[in-house]
Amino acid sequence: MAAADATSGQLDSSTLLKLICAGFSFFVAGVNDGSIGALIPHVIRYYGITTAIVTGLYGASFFGWFFAAVTNTHLSQRLGLGAMLAIGAFLQLAAQALRAWPVPPFGLYVFTFWLTCLGQAYQDAHANTFVASRQGSTAVHRWLGFIHAMYMAGCLAGPFAASSIASSGTGSNWWLFYTVPLALGVVNLGLVVAAFRDSITVLKPDTGAQQAEAGMSASALVNATLKEKSVWLLSLFFFFYLGVVVTASGWVVEYLVSVRNGNLTQMGYIPAGFSGGALLGRILLPEPTHSWGERRMVFLYCIFCLVFQLVFWLVPSIIAASVAISFLGFFSGPFFATAISVGTKLFPPEINSTAISFVFVFAQIGGSLFPTVTGVLGARIGLSVVQPMLIGLICAMGISWLLVPQPQIKGE
Repeated sequence: MAAADATSGQLDSSTLLKLICAGFSFFVAGVNDGSIGALIPHVIRYYGITTAIVTGLYGASFFGWFFAAVTNTHLSQRLGLGAMLAIGAFLQLAAQALRAWPVPPFGLYVFTFWLTCLGQAYQDAHANTFVASRQGSTAVHRWLGFIHAMYMAGCLAGPFAASSIASSGTGSNWWLFYTVPLALGVVNLGLVVAAFRDSITVLKPDTGAQQAEAGMSASALVNATLKEKSVWLLSLFFFFYLGVVVTASGWVVEYLVSVRNGNLTQMGYIPAGFSGGALLGRILLPEPTHSWGERRMVFLYCIFCLVFQLVFWLVPSIIAASVAISFLGFFSGPFFATAISVGTKLFPPEINSTAISFVFVFAQIGGSLFPTVTGVLGARIGLSVVQPMLIGLICAMGISWLLVPQPQIKGE
């Protein structure tokens, strides 16, 4: 029996477990990423550092994703899908174990971000590719919507857990939060082993999954991917998109505390508004986006994002800021799954897996670079720089989306 019926959407238990595992891996990544904004003010005050120094966290994240981009294709031709997912889950688990002990040295704390992002890159990119490669466009856009909604569910849960734990007592026990992602990491690794045990293998040099499919070496696959114009154009959109998401969610708490004089114990929950909005967007918007046209709808959502970001900037009210950033999350919610779905239609089949992994990693590079730049500029001229930075990124995101080619519908 086929693993799934492309037209009916019926799944056997093995495929369903794998899809649930993929979704849970995104939830784990979301809990980690969503907690950063709530913890940064505590990290700054506990270690006595500036916003420029704390951007070392984003710099370490950048190098984690960059290292993954360099090594991913070569490793995936030597290791099965399950092995790549297991390595990614283990690296994240190891990072959380290093964090979950009384006040790790700042240098070690920074290193764990490299380790976490390396693990996320391997696991999320291959889980994303697994879901995106399913046959049947309807199933693809719905399941992509599911796994990316799970990421935002994690981002929603992260700030609540981080703020409640970090704000308890004197606030010096913020590191206790990491026992939460540590426990989730154990479950994550266990799920991968259970769901993908059939592909936790070491492949022969001439039988790698991608090489067997395309008859190409890892270097040839990378070269073919880098020559594909649509890969670079879609990557550019993701580069700016994740720059918006991580900059907004990562710096909003410190911005509201230092610029608008908000109460730290209360402002730590604001990123949950962004994540909650994005979660609803990823649940409610995929169907109208798919039905009314991805190109038209995503650009319209970009305009809405710009409007609400201007409200956040120009209306000097913390309540207005909370509402505006929630709507920013809502309208940007379906971007990731929609753009990945478009990519599967644009990329040649022989480079599809490598191209999606490259785009996914390139997105995370943007999500590391722009928050770093924001923090460095914030240390010099103040965190008011967050607002014009986000306006510029949203505009660049909308323009870059218009540059992405429109996929031809097969059979027309």
